[in-house]
Amino acid sequence: MARPDELTFAPLGGVGEIGMNLSIYGLGNRHQRSWLAVDLGVSFGDEEHLPGIDLIMPDIRFLEKERNNLMGLVLTHAHEDHFGAIIDLWPKLQCKVYATKFSAALFEAKCAAERNPPKIPVTVVPSGGRIELGPFTVEFIPVAHSIPESHALAIHTSVGTVLHTGDWKIDPTPIIGLPTDERRLRELGDEGVLALVGDSTNAVRDGRSPSETEVAATIKKLVGAAKGRVAVTTFASNVARVKAVADAAKAADREVVVVGRAMERVVQVARETGYLDGVQNFRGADYYGHFPPDKVLALCTGSQGEPRAALARIANNDHPQVTLNKGDSVIFSSRTIPGNEKAVGSIINGLIVQGIEVITDRNDLVHVSGHPRRDELRDMISWVRPQILIPVHGEALHLSEHAKLARAAGVPKVMTCRNGDLVKLGPGEPGIIDELPSGRLYKDGVILEDSKSRAVVERRRMGFAGCAFVAIAMTEQGELAEDPEVDLVGIPEKNTAGELIDEIVFDLVVSTVEGLPRARRRDADATAESVRRAVRAVIAENWGKKPICLVHVLTV
Repeated sequence: MARPDELTFAPLGGVGEIGMNLSIYGLGNRHQRSWLAVDLGVSFGDEEHLPGIDLIMPDIRFLEKERNNLMGLVLTHAHEDHFGAIIDLWPKLQCKVYATKFSAALFEAKCAAERNPPKIPVTVVPSGGRIELGPFTVEFIPVAHSIPESHALAIHTSVGTVLHTGDWKIDPTPIIGLPTDERRLRELGDEGVLALVGDSTNAVRDGRSPSETEVAATIKKLVGAAKGRVAVTTFASNVARVKAVADAAKAADREVVVVGRAMERVVQVARETGYLDGVQNFRGADYYGHFPPDKVLALCTGSQGEPRAALARIANNDHPQVTLNKGDSVIFSSRTIPGNEKAVGSIINGLIVQGIEVITDRNDLVHVSGHPRRDELRDMISWVRPQILIPVHGEALHLSEHAKLARAAGVPKVMTCRNGDLVKLGPGEPGIIDELPSGRLYKDGVILEDSKSRAVVERRRMGFAGCAFVAIAMTEQGELAEDPEVDLVGIPEKNTAGELIDEIVFDLVVSTVEGLPRARRRDADATAESVRRAVRAVIAENWGKKPICLVHVLTV
């Protein structure tokens, strides 16, 4: 007798971390499953641990192998941690992509900014709409979040319905877009929900997240009270916040100047899709200097301390069009993402030293999260009443707290999992039944490398201990043809006694070569290895660190 179809879930990114989201759902038996992918996002590199790496993406080799069984990729919303890897990874999958209007338009603008993007077909789905993808019926349910058109996905199957929440919160007055659709979520609960796969980002925070309307009121008050120039930085994708800033500027009789490409792109897409209807036109950065200080507001990128973004350049006084002076104000209408604290702190300190007033969410309600706090998580559970709850979108602490809360709220089965775990949701007893290949890909320039990338490992070592380059020319008889060349990169010039390290290394190279037996000197590889070991040892003796050492021996 044929075994009944199983419904399975596996995170390939976004569990045990915040970012790089990729979830897959499978329907079928162990030999043949249809797959549905939800989101395909990035995390951002950390210069300290991953020098030169801009983006980190999920390893999709499992989906590549299952490409013929992949029904499609469905997007919950257009934040980088949910759709930022599509341009790089889609060519490996070649599947159809489904998104609502704003997400599709922002993706199109993102592709247009690339040099040679692949032609990726995106099917636009109406908010609240349904699509049939093989054995899956996917319903887009509006939820409030910090970008227009965020959706939870109700994935209907023969085995049961899964609610994949995406990023969400409860905000009855979200400024832009629809509030979370409580009525439809309650209906789903009445129909029966097998599993809830839910956002855990703020599971450690009690109470409820304040509304965007409250933030708008604070920004209006602060901009109205400002005497000099005002700069506001926020996540470019937060269109509700952009509108709040624009309304505050209008009330204070200030012109809005948009500074930064990412902000310009989102503003353009928001206007095209109707989300900034009735909002005054903004000016380009080249207009900034034309207005008196009390008549201008700069809306800037760079809330996360990105070194090339507008705010960092303004703080360093090297932006070609935008300057701030003593008595001006900067409002950070954002939360610092973990890992960016140093970069943001450096910009804030730089601004304060210049006599600029800096306002953050530490002292005023200038930002609210787009994710649910504990009371909102309880509400979602009470509306949906799932049989199973799986926390995702969070680090270990967030997942653990979400799981505890769900158990206390009476969810029959609560399961935590890791990236790569294949979880059987039904029929029968749920549990982890397999481990799929998972991992990370690093974007290094235009190349995608896996986590064992030689370049990343060596770059980290070079950053710590520098590099010594030695070039030696030998005759066929095994004599030095001329003086060796020594080049030390990232290594101190002098030792503690004040002696030049490159001279010490030069003398050592000559004595090492001349001290080798003649037969060994005729072997270029043996000579190079002897010199390499000696150079590393002498630099360690004089500096206390062993550099990478590259020796090139040429026979002339």
